[in-house]
Amino acid sequence: MVYAKDLPSSFRHVRLLLAREKGHPSGEEDQGYDLLVPLDGENRLDPVEWKNHQAACRVRRFDEGQEAKIGRLRRKPGGQWYFDYEAGESDDELGFRLGEERFLTGEYISIGKPPDYHVYRVVRVEKP
Repeated sequence: MVYAKDLPSSFRHVRLLLAREKGHPSGEEDQGYDLLVPLDGENRLDPVEWKNHQAACRVRRFDEGQEAKIGRLRRKPGGQWYFDYEAGESDDELGFRLGEERFLTGEYISIGKPPDYHVYRVVRVEKP
């Protein structure tokens, strides 16, 4: 088990909540992701720290009325980031241009299974 005290100082807990979209005009406070990820000086995912601490890079997807899904942050050979859950590739979720996004409060991040992406708002970025 990895403890927060054992992680590099670049690691952050990031909370994403579903932003406004069709069927959710106010967004959703009970649907989103909790991420434990390393961020670089520009608040982007840090591929070097990720490579050195892959086992610590966690994802928790939550949605009211459903059991939370726990997974890991992964990176494909071409550099695309995705969330890897237990059921193999069938339940993986891709981040749309996730490597270019900045994880700052108020920013928006797109995640999903192509072509169905959903937009999430960064509501918290803090040290674990």
